[in-house]
Amino acid sequence: MESSIMSYERQRMEMVKTLIKQYGVRNPRILKAMRETPRHLLAPPHLRSEAYHDHPLSIGRGQTMSQPYMVAYMTEVLKISDTDRILEIGTGSGYQTAILSQMAKWVFSVERIKELSMEAQKNLTEMGYAENISFKVGDGTQGWVEHAPYHVIIVTAGSPRIPAPLEEQLADNGRLVIPVGRRFHQDMTLITKRGHELETTRKIGCVFVPLIGKEGW
Repeated sequence: MESSIMSYERQRMEMVKTLIKQYGVRNPRILKAMRETPRHLLAPPHLRSEAYHDHPLSIGRGQTMSQPYMVAYMTEVLKISDTDRILEIGTGSGYQTAILSQMAKWVFSVERIKELSMEAQKNLTEMGYAENISFKVGDGTQGWVEHAPYHVIIVTAGSPRIPAPLEEQLADNGRLVIPVGRRFHQDMTLITKRGHELETTRKIGCVFVPLIGKEGW
């Protein structure tokens, strides 16, 4: 058991080295969170040996655990501070949620698939990450209006458009990152709210599972 734990730890350190060397991730808070978060414990048991490889993992029900680089990238472009309140759309395995919880004041995470939400909540609670996380099962394209506005909104599924409710729930000077485009290809898009204006910047190309809901697919 001890050797297995050490093996996972070595793999995690190598994963972070890859993020630095291959992709140029430099934010020390992100690197620290990714060094300390045991990603394998949030992966399906039969895929734990691949938990620190740089590719997405299937978590069932047509959903995936995002590629480690994509988790780092989305987190980095949001410029998160420790006083931010974050809305996450798509809890999934809970890995991105765990990273965000170490960087912000509070994370409000919405997942449309009840079983995934419950499993993520159980795992994150057992791992000690859930003290500043609230979970909800529902249509993520509608956001979570009761706790709005949010300094940061992160959407971990691809959408044909930017859901209007998410724009409305974004605080002034808030940042929203979302993959926008077609079913099988999107552009990572960063939106910054300045009063009543939205500044939109298209980033890298990407492919995410579809954002299902009233304002999505």
